[in-house]
Amino acid sequence: MSTFDGIPAGAFEFYAELEHNNNREWWLEHKDSYNTLVRDPFTALLAAMEPRFGPGKIFRPNRDVRFSQDKSPYKTAQGAFASVQEGVGYYLQVSADGLLVGGGYHSHTPAQLARFRNSVDASGTGELLRHIVDGVAAAGFAVEGEKLKTVPRGFNKDHPRAELLKHKSLSAGIDLGQPEWVDSPAAAHEIMTLWDQLRPLVDWVSRHAAP
Repeated sequence: MSTFDGIPAGAFEFYAELEHNNNREWWLEHKDSYNTLVRDPFTALLAAMEPRFGPGKIFRPNRDVRFSQDKSPYKTAQGAFASVQEGVGYYLQVSADGLLVGGGYHSHTPAQLARFRNSVDASGTGELLRHIVDGVAAAGFAVEGEKLKTVPRGFNKDHPRAELLKHKSLSAGIDLGQPEWVDSPAAAHEIMTLWDQLRPLVDWVSRHAAP
C-alpha cells in the first residue's frame, strides 16, 4: 500500500481541464493522470485515516446521466466518504476550485428522519445539537443539508429549534481552496484536524439519529 504524500497540485489542474473536455476520448487519454493525481492519493489518505474515522470509499468518477439533461459523462469533482454508519461520516472533495472538507449525514429513511426530529424536539438532545451546530459554524464551517421551507407537520412553528427541525439531512463543510500544505504529507494531519472538529456533529447523528 502506498504512503500518503499529499494531494498533488496537478489534481486541481486535472479538473480544470476536465471542465472544458468532458468527453470519453479526453478521459481515456488522461486516465493515468487521474489515477496518479487523484485516485491513488485519495486511496492512501483514506487508508491512513481509517483507524480513526472508519472505512473510506471513493465515489465513482462517472456521472449517472440516465435522468439528466446534462449528458457530460464525468464528474468535475472527486469525492470520498469515510463512514461510521451508513450515510454518516466524513467527506472530502477535490475539484478545480480546490479542497472541500465536510461531515454529517446525507441519507435518510422515514424512520431515521423521525428519530432525528424527535431528538431535535427533545430539550436535552436538541439543545446539545444546537450547541454543536453553533460551534461548527463559529469554526468556519457552512452548515448545510436538505431542508424543508417550513417546520414539519406536528411541530410548533415557533419551536426554539425550528431551523434544525426543517433539516432532512445535516452536514457542515468548508472550502479550503489550495492551502500550502495540500501537496505535502502534512495534509493528512490538517484534514484529520478538521474532521475532528466535525466529530461532535457526526457523533450526535450516530447516537440520536442513526440510519
